[in-house]
Amino acid sequence: MTNSIGLLFPGQGSQSVGMGRSLYEANPHVRELYQEASEVLGYDIAALCFKGPSEKLNLTEYTQPALLVTSLAARSLFDQLQCQPSAVAGHSLGEYSAIVAAGGLSFSQAVKLVQKRGQYMSEAVAPGTGLVAAVLGLSEEEVTRACEDAKSEGVVAPANFNCPGQIVIAGEKVAVEKTISLLKERGARRVMPLPVSVPVHTPLMQVAADRLQADVATMDWSDLNVPLVNNAEATALIKIEDVRTSLIRQLPSPVQWSQSIQSMAKMGVDTFIEVGPGKVLSGLVKRILPNATIWNVADTKSFQSVRSSLAS
Repeated sequence: MTNSIGLLFPGQGSQSVGMGRSLYEANPHVRELYQEASEVLGYDIAALCFKGPSEKLNLTEYTQPALLVTSLAARSLFDQLQCQPSAVAGHSLGEYSAIVAAGGLSFSQAVKLVQKRGQYMSEAVAPGTGLVAAVLGLSEEEVTRACEDAKSEGVVAPANFNCPGQIVIAGEKVAVEKTISLLKERGARRVMPLPVSVPVHTPLMQVAADRLQADVATMDWSDLNVPLVNNAEATALIKIEDVRTSLIRQLPSPVQWSQSIQSMAKMGVDTFIEVGPGKVLSGLVKRILPNATIWNVADTKSFQSVRSSLAS
C-alpha cells in the first residue's frame, strides 16, 4: 500500500506528566536526546516530563522545550522505517519540531530556540492580563467580526483557526470577556476560557517576535528536505529564508491550521501521522478531512502499530 504521508507535530496543550517515558526506557538513542537537551537547558528535562510537577510542566517556558523533545524523540523512531513524508506541519510550537524533522535546524539549536521563545512569550504580557478562549459553532467571519466589535475594550483577535466550527480567540482579558459575551449573544454553541495564560498568535506577541528574531538570526539553518506547510499562510515552504521569516510572523499571526491540512491534502497527502504526545491534532484532522487516514505515534506501542500498518 502506498501512502502519501504528512507528519504533524503538536503544540501547547498536548503536554502531560509521563509523556515520552516509554520511548526513553526502550531506546538508547532517545535517552541521548533527553541528555543532550538537558545540557542545553540547564535542567533535567526527562525528570520534568516524566515526574512533573504538572504546574511547572504547564509553564510556557518549560512546556515548549518539553514538547519539542518528546515529539522529536517519537520522530526518531521513524529512522527505522523507509518512510519519507511528503510534507510536515506543526501547530504553533510544533512548527519547530516539524522544521527539525525536515532537516532545517539541529535538535540542540531548536531546544535552545524554543526555550527563548517560551521565555519571551511569558514576558510579553503581564501575568493575569491575558485570556484565551475556544469558540464552537460559529464561522470564521462571525468570530472575526465579534473580535472587531470588541476592540474598543483592548486587543482581541482570532488566534487559531483549528477546524470548521472551532476557533480560538485571545488577547487582553477585558476585551476577550467582551468578545465572549458578544459571541454568546450571536449564537455560539459554546465558548470556553482555556487554561492558557499567554495570548499567543495575537498582536500582543509582536514584542516577543521582535526579540526572537535576534536569536533566529544566530542559528545555523538549512533548506528543508521536505516541504513545511506553515502556520501563518498555510503555504508549502522549502527555502530556509522563507521558513525563518515565517517563524517570526507566526507569533503575532493566527494559526491557519484548517487551511494547512487542506493544503497538505491538495499536495496529495492522504495519511496524517501525529508525532508526539496526545491526539489533539488527530481530532482536528478528522473534522477537516473526514476521509483521511490518521495515526499517532506517542509511545513505543503506537509506533509498532503504525509500523505494522505501513508494512501491510
